[in-house]
Amino acid sequence: MKKSNSKFKRFQEVLVTGLLGDLPTIALGPKLRNLIYRSILANMGKSIYIQNGVELLGASNIKLGSGVHLFKGVRMDALGHQNNKIILEEGVAIERNVDIGALDNTQIYIDKGTFIGVGACVAGPGNVKIGKRCLIAAHSGIFANSHNYADPLKYIADQGVTCKGITIEDDCWLGHTVTVIDGVTIGKGSVIGAGAVVTKDIPPYSIAVGTPARVIKTRLPEESINPTDLEIISRN
Repeated sequence: MKKSNSKFKRFQEVLVTGLLGDLPTIALGPKLRNLIYRSILANMGKSIYIQNGVELLGASNIKLGSGVHLFKGVRMDALGHQNNKIILEEGVAIERNVDIGALDNTQIYIDKGTFIGVGACVAGPGNVKIGKRCLIAAHSGIFANSHNYADPLKYIADQGVTCKGITIEDDCWLGHTVTVIDGVTIGKGSVIGAGAVVTKDIPPYSIAVGTPARVIKTRLPEESINPTDLEIISRN
């Protein structure tokens, strides 16, 4: 029964997006998509803007808060597991050609007012949580999985993956082409310089640059830093 219900939902999704997905933005496209996409999405708030060319897979596992903007070429994939979830809270803006994939029993959660730039990628199968009012610049990659490769006698593709998850706390700015590796937490208010590869946790209100990313300074005034914070920053 579950399998047949899943097939029906997929058929409904393909039918709706096929008919309405490419209607031009200058015509009635956005209004019609707002009206009809409610029948396939898990939840859809008010005043949502969905441009033509947006691809939704597993739409019944996708929730869009009020004021969400999805620009041309965005692809959101929540197929593959009944517990997959992609949740975009109020005011999230996803620029052109962004790929968001909840691959296997995965939740990708993007909190209020966050912006994700052109060509970025956010992918499981580990969980990803991005906080409020974050700025993720173009072509950044947030990848919540890592391939196992310990056995040189086996293909890497056959050795499975580990999935620890990624957390990016509120008010972070990730510059152009930043890569965030599985298992990392980026603390509130941090700035990650363009091209950095984040391989370990970044303390709150840090400025980090390089490959691998290292903390070069804090955004906090000196009088507000306690010795423990200084020790953590120096280690990173």
